Amino acid sequence: MKTEEKLTDKNMNKNENIRKAYFASGCFWGTEYWFMKAAGVKRTTVGFMGGHPDNPTYPQVRTGSTGHLECVEVEYDTAETSYEQLVKLFFETHDFTQTDGQGPDIGSQYLSCIFYTQEEEKEIAETWIAHLEKQAYQVATSLRPASAFWIAEDYHQQYYEHKGTQPYCHHYRKIF
Repeated sequence: MKTEEKLTDKNMNKNENIRKAYFASGCFWGTEYWFMKAAGVKRTTVGFMGGHPDNPTYPQVRTGSTGHLECVEVEYDTAETSYEQLVKLFFETHDFTQTDGQGPDIGSQYLSCIFYTQEEEKEIAETWIAHLEKQAYQVATSLRPASAFWIAEDYHQQYYEHKGTQPYCHHYRKIF
């Protein structure tokens, strides 16, 4: 059964260094693949954010009619990495200039978006978007306040780790 994750630091962990961040960059399998490998990341969960109805299913979201984006919740330790490092990895692992989806995955559910939980996160994302625009990139990534995070079905979690392959639409490329 899926549950809604509460977006407050109070519910996270007794370790006050643990935070959650939310990123959408196309197919959540590929997004999760790269974040799972990042230093300081303790846990990842794939799901949906940004639309209606509550508690959507994958078959509903994949139609593109719910307004949800495929999203990854990244739980990380601030003693080992920073939100800024996660934002940079986000940009280095997908085509943030694509306006209609990601790679071969076309549709509103595959758009590039950073969901921020506090103003400081928004400011960090804006700084890196401005940096990319100064390099002549046309950044299609949107910034939105985080809303309810709905966990996807179990078979989507850690998909590439279970499958033993690499993403078809997410590739790492050094930018920063």
